[in-house]
Amino acid sequence: MDHAELTTEQVLKRDIPWETYMMTKLITGSDLQLLRRYDNKAESYRAQLLDDDGVAYIRVFVNILRDIFKEETVEYILALIDEMLTANPKRARLFHDKSLANEDTYEPFLRYCHTFVFLKAFTNYILTLLLWKGNWFIQEKSCKILALVVSGRPKTHESILANGGASNSKSKVTTIDDVLKGLVEWLCAQLKKPSHPSRAAPSAVSCLAVLLKEPVVRSSFVQADGVKLLIPLISPASTQQSIQLLYETCLCIWLLSYYEPAIEYLATSRTLPRLVDVVRSSTKEKVVRVIVLTFRNLLSKGAFGAQMVDLGLLQTVQSLKTQAWSDEDLLEALNLLEEGLKVNIKKLSSFEKYKQEVLLGHLDWSPMHKDTIFWRENINSFEENDFQVLPLFFFFHLISRPSYVVHEIYTDNKRPGPRF
Repeated sequence: MDHAELTTEQVLKRDIPWETYMMTKLITGSDLQLLRRYDNKAESYRAQLLDDDGVAYIRVFVNILRDIFKEETVEYILALIDEMLTANPKRARLFHDKSLANEDTYEPFLRYCHTFVFLKAFTNYILTLLLWKGNWFIQEKSCKILALVVSGRPKTHESILANGGASNSKSKVTTIDDVLKGLVEWLCAQLKKPSHPSRAAPSAVSCLAVLLKEPVVRSSFVQADGVKLLIPLISPASTQQSIQLLYETCLCIWLLSYYEPAIEYLATSRTLPRLVDVVRSSTKEKVVRVIVLTFRNLLSKGAFGAQMVDLGLLQTVQSLKTQAWSDEDLLEALNLLEEGLKVNIKKLSSFEKYKQEVLLGHLDWSPMHKDTIFWRENINSFEENDFQVLPLFFFFHLISRPSYVVHEIYTDNKRPGPRF
């Protein structure tokens, strides 16, 4: 069977010749006993084994990955690890147990938390699996496992500096940062030139949704110009697979909305219009929630507030509030976003701002020009300072930009604008 189309279920049906590996001393007798207890057992039974002796199984699995190179066996062990982490992602903590500290010769060179020693050997090996050309199953599982294991490591204040900066220390933390940077490069490569036509992008985005919680990953991803690779994936979805990809893409954007260099890129791209299009058409609560939370993060940043108002997001939010959402956090986020948008409209719709635009000759088609309430409340303001604004208003529209008068002056009562 084509390795690219293998599934975890298919791989786990294999009968691996563990006795042969023991006879050739690739595994020990103790390893064989653990494997036979675990192999081909019910999920509930395996879960109990992991609860009782999880670290021992992690040691066996990783030793096999290190010492055995037969593809079928590598796929099988990766499938076992993938299965256990999928069932319970918290099991990634098993890879960081202190009892694994002596599993690597690098220990004397690492002065901090010894759990990183074993992790270093494991992550370095998994990174080599990512380069296993021609076997997408190994690449895909390695990527997923590495993301979960590295993100599940104990966090220490020495590991990563604030705001996405990587530590300059020569300690184990730099090693982990290097692993993360290497993984980001591979993920970006998959988004640019997928190794698998249908599974590469979803796998890459899924891993990024886990890893972008790491400041150093955000920094590396932006430096690799990765943000632009996510933008085309923000589009309305219908199938379950495409909805999941959309959700995880939006989750990535939300995580990036906490990182200033990423925000600068988002401001110059079509991210916001795409997110608005999706939130208007999506019925999936998790998709709507993560987009609304992203809007909340971006609302006060730069020109995002004005863009949101101009895109009619307030009306969209008010429409979303009428729907029956079960998530209380989403309802609260919608209320806060609505309040924030109204504040922005008020700021953007002040007559003083409009007056400055006229006086400077820099009128733009902003919310105040389209808001009926603005014109109703400020029509008498044109009389201030002996009609100071009025001559300039006509000059600007009728001489400097005659086409603009179509937008600004209306002779009927159906549209906003001053009546003269």
